[in-house]
Amino acid sequence: MVSTTQQGRFAGKAAIVTGGSRGIGAAVARRLAAEGAAVAIGYRGNQQAADALVAELSTAGGRAIAVQADVAEPAQIAALIERAATEFGQLDVVASCAGIEYFGALETITPADFDRVFAVNTRGQLLTVQYATPHLPEGGRIVLTSSVSASKAVFHHTLYAASKAAVESMVLNLSAELGTRGITINAIAPGGTDTDMAAEAAPRYVHPDLSGTQDLPRLLGTLAALRRFARPEEVAAGYAFLASDDAAYMTGRTLQLDGGTF
Repeated sequence: MVSTTQQGRFAGKAAIVTGGSRGIGAAVARRLAAEGAAVAIGYRGNQQAADALVAELSTAGGRAIAVQADVAEPAQIAALIERAATEFGQLDVVASCAGIEYFGALETITPADFDRVFAVNTRGQLLTVQYATPHLPEGGRIVLTSSVSASKAVFHHTLYAASKAAVESMVLNLSAELGTRGITINAIAPGGTDTDMAAEAAPRYVHPDLSGTQDLPRLLGTLAALRRFARPEEVAAGYAFLASDDAAYMTGRTLQLDGGTF
């Protein structure tokens, strides 16, 4: 729930959330809408979830649209951004939340695997920035998505981690370029978060020697100081902070929201 002291930070603003139909992306869309933003929800294939979220936000008094867009396809990214800018007449915030998971041993990684993971997690985010920037005014905000995996070794997670580490480098370097236009760009690096994607991948985060562990949630919880996964809305609060005027002097940085992962 958004506190009344925070409501209205995005009143009169318009936002795009890629990967916005579920998980962290859906929580980000809810948070921005609750604070007054009109929100374009980009989704790859789950139209039912996207439409349900639009209905939810509209019922609560917000303004939202759902637009199908696979960020692995450059033309679809461009279409999403053009649709949002046309529908709302402006674009102020870009939250890039679309991503895919991948685990694989070194000897099993194929060129096709590399291309697929980087097309979504890295190239898709770069092109989202490239296509959205002409629509953003001075004071525009861009928030990309990294992962704690970019700075934490996990067995068989090299390809995914590399795709996210590249995002942190993009944010750092693009900050200088976008700063000349008065636009900030940052990233969020979530730790374990209670989403359907995390539920599917969670067993892979455990070393194979511990694969038979019965109480998996408890075991994974011991890897964070707060001893639990994040709730999506807790992570969404970080995106809202970076997208707001409260972070007006923060750019080129990656904010880790990981519950004290070690």
